[in-house]
Amino acid sequence: MTQFRFRHPVEVRFRDLDLGGHAHHSQALVYFEEARTAYWREVAGRPDPGDVDYILAEATVRYRRRVLYPATLEVAVQVSVLGKKHFEMEYEVRDPDGELLISGSTVLVMYDYESEKTAAVPEALRRRIEEHEGGPLPRRRSRIN
Repeated sequence: MTQFRFRHPVEVRFRDLDLGGHAHHSQALVYFEEARTAYWREVAGRPDPGDVDYILAEATVRYRRRVLYPATLEVAVQVSVLGKKHFEMEYEVRDPDGELLISGSTVLVMYDYESEKTAAVPEALRRRIEEHEGGPLPRRRSRIN
């Protein structure tokens, strides 16, 4: 089991529910985003929404159990890969009893919104993230053939 160092509480809202009585499948990405935003604010040291300097390139979600209302979920998030221009984050969403409900990952690319071009991961940001995550991170994800 992966040791996540960052956790963020997310409320299941009534509006999240679908006709099946559980959170709609699209909400997983919203829960990931709420935790990612908190990570960016607290770990990356970018507290203002205007400080977001990445774009989402890819998202993978695995649904394991139904997300029910009402509940306060714990969303764990970590950076697992920190490349030259991109980084990858992993997520686990658990219910109040610790049951794993959703897991997933995202690939994010550093982006300069003024020039509308990708950008390198700033060294100061790399240091903050690696310090938080407990050491140097791989630059590329390992591929399993």
